[in-house]
Amino acid sequence: MRLPVLLAIAVAASACGGVEYRDTNAAVDANPLCASAPSQPGEPTSKDCERTTEATWSSERKDQGEPLDFSGKNDD
Repeated sequence: MRLPVLLAIAVAASACGGVEYRDTNAAVDANPLCASAPSQPGEPTSKDCERTTEATWSSERKDQGEPLDFSGKNDD
């Protein structure tokens, strides 16, 4: 249910800013130490095995690096 809401927010905000979406699901799935999840609620888990999802929105423009040079001069 979270993913459709986050995607809807991202699409709505894409016209006036940028959204960065991060989650740790793939990293947790790839870690063999996280295969044995706690069987009881409230049992402690490793910080590396916690699944988190977050999205941050920014209205600031991020520079993509140096501007392209179309002058045709060689800088060798």
